[in-house]
Amino acid sequence: MSDRIFGGIGLVLAIIFAWQASIIQESFLSDAVGPKMFPYIIAAVMAAASIYFLAKPDPAPDWPSTGHLAEIGLAALVMFAYALLLPELGFVIATSVAAAYLTWRLGSRPVQSIVIGVATSVGIYVIFRLVLGLSLARGPLGF
Repeated sequence: MSDRIFGGIGLVLAIIFAWQASIIQESFLSDAVGPKMFPYIIAAVMAAASIYFLAKPDPAPDWPSTGHLAEIGLAALVMFAYALLLPELGFVIATSVAAAYLTWRLGSRPVQSIVIGVATSVGIYVIFRLVLGLSLARGPLGF
């Protein structure tokens, strides 16, 4: 039963996501694909996965323990804080902290997590900002 509830909620979210994508205003200087295509793809994948859960629910799903649910909730709070602090701290710092915390909770040792967080943040910054020229949130250090 829980899979069908999850599938139904996912399908509603996919429909809302597709509807929101449909009202994106396009510039006359837009490329051939346009800004709507990526959200439509995400909505289609989400809808397909949700329909699968509706059609073939797990007869006996395993629910995580209370401790694991708390960790999942804390990870969601970290991602929420990341979104709020991104404009203030900048991409490199905020991403480093969030990635370090999440990799630590996934099983890395603390020092490894810090290295992974910084390397991930700097790597993404180099690709998106320096190679592709995309704008990322600037922090107090100017990057």
